[in-house]
Amino acid sequence: MTATIADDLLTAEVLRNALVVAAEEASIVVVRSAYSTFVVEGSDASAAILDKDGRLIAHSMATTLMNSMALSVAIPFLLEDIPADTMRQGDVFATNDAYKGGIHTNDILIFKPIFVDGRVAYFTGTLIHVSDIGGASAGGMASLATEIFAEGLQLPPVRIATADGLEESITRILALNSRTPEKVVGDVRALIAGASTAALRVEELIETHGADGFAAGVESYLTYTETLTRAALDDLPYGVYPAEYTIDDDGVHEGVSYRVKVAVTLNADGVTLDFDGTDRQVAAAVNSSISQTLAAAVFAFRCFIDPEIPMNDGCLRVLDVKLPKGSLLNATSPYPCGGRFLPAYAAMEAVLQALSDAMPHRAIAASGILQPFSIAATTAPFWVHLAYEYGGVGARYGKDGPDATGVHFGLGRNSVPQVEPVEARCPLIIEEIDFVRDSGGAGRWRGGLGTRTTFRLLSDAYVTTRGDRLTNGPRGRDGGSAGVPGAFRKRAIDGTSVRLAAKVNNEYFSAGEAFIVETTGGGGIGSPFDRPVDEVVADVQSGRVSPAAAAEQYGVVVDPDGTVDLARTEALRST
Repeated sequence: MTATIADDLLTAEVLRNALVVAAEEASIVVVRSAYSTFVVEGSDASAAILDKDGRLIAHSMATTLMNSMALSVAIPFLLEDIPADTMRQGDVFATNDAYKGGIHTNDILIFKPIFVDGRVAYFTGTLIHVSDIGGASAGGMASLATEIFAEGLQLPPVRIATADGLEESITRILALNSRTPEKVVGDVRALIAGASTAALRVEELIETHGADGFAAGVESYLTYTETLTRAALDDLPYGVYPAEYTIDDDGVHEGVSYRVKVAVTLNADGVTLDFDGTDRQVAAAVNSSISQTLAAAVFAFRCFIDPEIPMNDGCLRVLDVKLPKGSLLNATSPYPCGGRFLPAYAAMEAVLQALSDAMPHRAIAASGILQPFSIAATTAPFWVHLAYEYGGVGARYGKDGPDATGVHFGLGRNSVPQVEPVEARCPLIIEEIDFVRDSGGAGRWRGGLGTRTTFRLLSDAYVTTRGDRLTNGPRGRDGGSAGVPGAFRKRAIDGTSVRLAAKVNNEYFSAGEAFIVETTGGGGIGSPFDRPVDEVVADVQSGRVSPAAAAEQYGVVVDPDGTVDLARTEALRST
């Protein structure tokens, strides 16, 4: 009996890991087959295995929560438009519909059905941000869009390939609407290759374990995850915790900011994240599709439980996320969704703040977010550099915030393309990448630093930006200071510099001018005067804090030789 139980447990563990490996292999295939620089150099590809109901079974290690939620949410919409009984072996489907589980127009979702006994039982899914699919600005930015039609071609759930190959009518539509048609079609082929690879691996697992054995293994995996997640709830203090976060502006309506509200309820039955009271959707690119907000909420919750708990449908079973339809967090057509990460990040910060209030010993201050931008050719032949940089993470209780990483429910810093391949593919030089000294919010625990990246343009180009927290820095907690806001800047050939708006569309740069991206620092936690003197000195020596800021913000006077003026320090700190 013992051997049988051990064998069953071993088989279950082997199957769980095999599912993750299958998804991971799919994402690797996509990255190695893709054409877009951002995908190839930033490994920005996602893959997942799902069942016919859209339940998330497994996803690749590199897959972002924002993408795995999209792949999951989109399945029911796919089956609503294309019933399962009309699907055939070899079929592959595509969509980018933000209102049907998608993200925004540039993120194409690919699904391949897996059949058991002649019926669709599972799906494999892949997703990447393709280089360009039309719209008002290259790379899918369209920062000043007031309706989704300015953001690029919308693709409802469609059959994009069969056992006989690509549906050329669909790929021709994609190519015709893109500034970089070869890259888009190449990216789609890469997505299909990844989904097909994962499907083959799943079919092999079904053959190995039998259809019933595989299904039982999947259910066991999801139930196991649910059990672990419910056990983790025992460590959370029951109660209701409200919080909110503000979006600086939308780039269209001057002087208008937006509020995202949440009430987090913790009890023995599970966790409710109710976003009632969040501002209504607006005719500007600061709305989110439901999949993105769900991902942000799930990520924030998971930050407060054991990170070893698998991410699949079993984890989601304990969560009840209420997203008011027609709000910033659950937009309807034709409200644009390209700026989806702005309200999604606000939702994430609101949940993090609420849970930090519930558990102050595990609190985190607000963080600088990713600041995306595109640099693109003004005329054909078109080229596009689509990327982003990260701000500093807010301080955690007991720890300083990491620099230039951002609390991101996506890929993290490894997704930022390296300098050499960018310079090889685009007519620009990256002259500087450095930390911004003093940008981390002061506190007993300091916020992480933002970065400064300087791009020297070698040909005329359009620059588009989409940032936030550039007016009001990420908030500190318990006496900690806010992070210092970043900026987008334009530096002329003569060295004069002007600050750009946080959200600009197709700003013209002449060859020789420089585009500068400065990201925001994270908020601090606790009084800066409680930070030990030796830690302040270490910050000065490492270049994170200037001597002037050490004195003004921390009350520590560091002489030019690196020694502390104890008398002046004691005098400052005593006052």
